[in-house]
Amino acid sequence: MTDPTTFYRHTNFYIVDVFSDQPLTGNPLAVVPDAGDLDVPTMQRFAREFNQSETTFLMSPTKKDADWRLRCFTPTGAEVTGAGHNALGAWWWLAEAGRLKLSDSGGSFSQEIGDKVLPVEVIARSGRLEAIGMIQTPPVFGKQMSDLRELASALGLEPNDLDTEKLPAQVVSTGAAHLLVPARSRSAVERAKPDAERLAAVLRSVAGQGCYLFCLDPIDPSSTAHARFFNPTVGISEDPATGSAAGPLACYLIERKIVPDGSTITVEQGHSLGRPSLIKVSVQGNQVNLTGRGVVVAQGVIRY
Repeated sequence: MTDPTTFYRHTNFYIVDVFSDQPLTGNPLAVVPDAGDLDVPTMQRFAREFNQSETTFLMSPTKKDADWRLRCFTPTGAEVTGAGHNALGAWWWLAEAGRLKLSDSGGSFSQEIGDKVLPVEVIARSGRLEAIGMIQTPPVFGKQMSDLRELASALGLEPNDLDTEKLPAQVVSTGAAHLLVPARSRSAVERAKPDAERLAAVLRSVAGQGCYLFCLDPIDPSSTAHARFFNPTVGISEDPATGSAAGPLACYLIERKIVPDGSTITVEQGHSLGRPSLIKVSVQGNQVNLTGRGVVVAQGVIRY
């Protein structure tokens, strides 16, 4: 039988489950290495074909201080420039695939993502890959949502399900601007059934990209928060692990004096989707450090 790859261009791809070390949990990410020859429409078609919340393309940097350039797209074709699971999973793949020069304790690198160059730490112990750590941009605190009745309704909840007497619903960015919404209980978080159109309108009204509904009532007592993430503005109904929202949440909790500066918070997410995930964020002043693990679960060839 003739090899069909002789009639099509083709390239390799990998699936990495991010913010977990167990296959088929965490947040799945499609990674396409050696993508420098792909144009934007082709990358967008790949992202639509994979239909993961994001697909990351690895290529040579255009900025002199960066080691790798990452371009990330959603299935709807939107480009993502915040550094969350889209970046962490790509660096996990780079480390595991032997594409990085590492010592027994790991190494320090820089990534070009959007118009930024951000540092990345590959953490190893005795030569064994342990975690990826990356710096997000300093926090920017944006608009607060004043129409709490409309916000609750857009989430399929009642106003008294929100814990906004103590904590505001506010947009915060550490690279991507997300609306952080405090819920009164884990039950309220799990009951949420967003209306995509209404929630998208709410997000547009406060210049938010996605909505991070959270409570301080985690399943695991060692965690800080339990969360769900919805982003109808780019066609993501729900995301099982969102590093670009966990960073803002950590800064928000410090700003509101729920946890002290210098703390490391752990966010559990993905339980409602059957893909439990753990995201760790440490904040010292304006430095926001996101840390997590991953596992490569699949590889293949895509023809185009």
